[in-house]
Amino acid sequence: MLVYLIALCFTQPNAIGQTISNKQYFNFYGDSIEIITPKNWHLQSPISSTAITDFYTQLNSSNYQPMLAAMLAYKQQQQLNDWLYYQLIRIVANGVSPKAANYQQYTLFKWFLLAKSGYATSVSVTNTNKLLLYAQTNEPIYNIPYHLKGDKQYVCLNYHDYGDIDFEKEKAEHINIDVPEAVNAFSYKINRLPNFKGASYTTKDVQFDYQQKDFHFKILVNKEIKQIFANYPVVDYECYFNIPISSITYNSLIPSLKEAVKGFDQKQGVDYLMRFTRYAFMFQPDKVAFGQEKRLSPEQTLLYDGSDCEDRAAFFFFLVREIYNLPMIALAYPEHVTIAVKFDKQMANPIVYKGNNYWVCEPTPQQKDLRLGQILPSLKHQTYDVVYEYSPSQLAK
Repeated sequence: MLVYLIALCFTQPNAIGQTISNKQYFNFYGDSIEIITPKNWHLQSPISSTAITDFYTQLNSSNYQPMLAAMLAYKQQQQLNDWLYYQLIRIVANGVSPKAANYQQYTLFKWFLLAKSGYATSVSVTNTNKLLLYAQTNEPIYNIPYHLKGDKQYVCLNYHDYGDIDFEKEKAEHINIDVPEAVNAFSYKINRLPNFKGASYTTKDVQFDYQQKDFHFKILVNKEIKQIFANYPVVDYECYFNIPISSITYNSLIPSLKEAVKGFDQKQGVDYLMRFTRYAFMFQPDKVAFGQEKRLSPEQTLLYDGSDCEDRAAFFFFLVREIYNLPMIALAYPEHVTIAVKFDKQMANPIVYKGNNYWVCEPTPQQKDLRLGQILPSLKHQTYDVVYEYSPSQLAK
């Protein structure tokens, strides 16, 4: 286990650090860090604009700088994207002010850390005493509430803690506190995952048939992926399709698939990947699995037992990109998402987009066994949107 003595520690998201004086220790995905935390502050009750302002004044006058410096140093050292850094903030806030003991104080501590880390944020209190934390983002985010401040979009980071809020009945008061350094937009783009330790992985057996031959794969998966994405919102397709796979899972899957398609020509290899995606995993709608819309990253699709068409589109896209690196487009119909691939050799019935020919490769199981280039009969006369376009030159950037 690697120990960082700069002032902080990566922990399992719900673990609470033990306090020694004003030092606390956390463990976040195997990296242990010591944090020096500020003392002598508390949130007045009941929650109000005055109480929140006083809470900010107390923390802002405390010796919070070593804690913040340590967190930002770790963020830079580990190249944490904003979403992972927010998971770190959640862990530190829970260690300093446990969520279960005082949810409002925990939430305001998260807000303070986000704002002092440079993110534009806001907090609101509803007339039913619910405290809402928002972060400003320039990206389209779906299925969570937002409000506008001028022309800036602020999305709610803790809506999931309340389950549901009727904003027609529960009016919210926005608390205006000026934090000069809080100017940066929060991004939901994930271009890197933590360096998980090998001991946190388990083996998942995956099997499917191709051309009357059985193929078996032993893929290493990590349940901590579920924790990272537990409250991740629905993001746009560009962001969603480019979430990476952790290195250990990647190395347990991609070399085996490359070996399996060795000797196939390009089209047969893509056909193999299409059928692997289609038949190696159980189909399950989001409403059944999660009770709401949820887009799974490729590693989540490997981890969960079931997945829907959007999840398989992202997973198939990932496989084709990593093994063949071909141009692709994602097609969104009113109730279906699929992928079309541009091949080196032409076939009949292409989808033409920006002067280029693409062929549908259906990665979701259907009643009919669709071949390369075949589209669901029910979709032939439906309109679609090209929601993401991939060019191999993007991988080199």
